[in-house]
Parts: sequence; C-alpha cells; structure tokens
Amino acid sequence: MTAITHPRVAPRRGGVGGTWWSKAFLRAVEEAAFSTAELKLGRAHARSGGVGAITVGEGTFVAAVFDRDDVFTVTGTVPVLPADDQSVLVELIAAEAGRIGALMAGDLPHPLVESVEEAGVELLPYGGELGSACTCEGWLDPCPHALAVLTQLAWLIQRDPFVLIQLRGLGRDEVLARLHALSRTLPRTASTAEDQESGDPDEIDDLAIAEEAALRAARELTLLKASGERA
Repeated sequence: MTAITHPRVAPRRGGVGGTWWSKAFLRAVEEAAFSTAELKLGRAHARSGGVGAITVGEGTFVAAVFDRDDVFTVTGTVPVLPADDQSVLVELIAAEAGRIGALMAGDLPHPLVESVEEAGVELLPYGGELGSACTCEGWLDPCPHALAVLTQLAWLIQRDPFVLIQLRGLGRDEVLARLHALSRTLPRTASTAEDQESGDPDEIDDLAIAEEAALRAARELTLLKASGERA
C-alpha cells in the first residue's frame, strides 16, 4: 500500500463551498472539536496556508503545521474498514454503470454511499473516529493544529473522493486492481452452467446481476485506461 503526498494548499480567503461528501466530513470534524473557539482557530490555520503537504495512507495522515515561529507535526488516523466491508464497497462500485467513472472524475455518487450504508458499511466517518496527535504543548485533542489538517483533508476529499476511500483502507490502485480482478472472474465454467440449470431462480438472478455489473466495470476501466493513454 502506497501513501500519497498532496501538495501544500495556498492561503485562501473565506470558506470553501464544498460537496455534500466534503461537508459530511467537515461535520465530523466539528463533532471532534472541543469547542467552537478551537474549531475557528483550526479553520483559520487551514485558510492561512500554514498546513504543509499532507501525506495520506491507508487509515493514516500526517502533516506539518507552521504556527508563527514554530513547526508542529500532526499525525492522525481514521479506522480502516474490515476486509469484508472493503469487498462490499468494491462490489457496490462495480454494481452500477458509471460509478467508477464518477469516482475517477472526482464525484462521489450519493446512491453509492446509500447502497454502502444499506449494506452495513459506513464510508463517511463520524467525529469520534477521527484520531489525532500533535507535537504542540496543547492539551486538547484534537488541538487547533490537528483541526487545521482535518479541515484541509475535507478540501482534498472534496476534489478527490479516493482520498476518503484511502483513509478507509483502500487506495485508488487497490480499488482498480480489485475491480479488474472481479472482471476476470466472469467466464463461466461447465459446473456453473449446470448449477444454473438446476439452481434456485433467485440465485441465478443474483449471479446474472453480478456478472453484468462486473462486465460494466471492466468496460469502464478499459475506456478510462485508453483515455489516459491518449492524454
């Protein structure tokens, strides 16, 4: 698994409009904050450009925060989804045409997240799941420096939902690899054909739906790869 370092964000004025999923992440940041005053200070740090490049790994993040003449290091965690939940997420991405293309284009389809939640998997974290530590002497957890990094994480997630998915344990390459592996399971064996002839109709329908979904995902991956090569 490979961590990805996102470049430092330049100073900006005011807030960021945001997408529905980045706003959901920001609500989790608000839930994690000790008080409104600390949250406002963290947002001010984020807008000032005081947060350095953020490195995001599977379930982890780290960044330096420049505060006047001092530099502090913020590290944090987001719970990684269990293996079974990761599989469910990938299968649901493949289950409907356009979902992987939307993710690659920087969109997080609301129906996808709803389907994931209906399957018992929480993709968007809540405040208590956002762990952090800072080298400053502040006693609050999260401190304003950590809140600044978490705020900028929401900005990264706004542009690229794969940042959120990576925080949950699945990097972009891992998702694409699993979708590709799913598509390779399509060819039916003789025993599968026999099972379909004598099997339960509901099971046959489920198999057909799964195969159709994987075929769509495979076609989208092929088109995305071809588009990238032309670029």
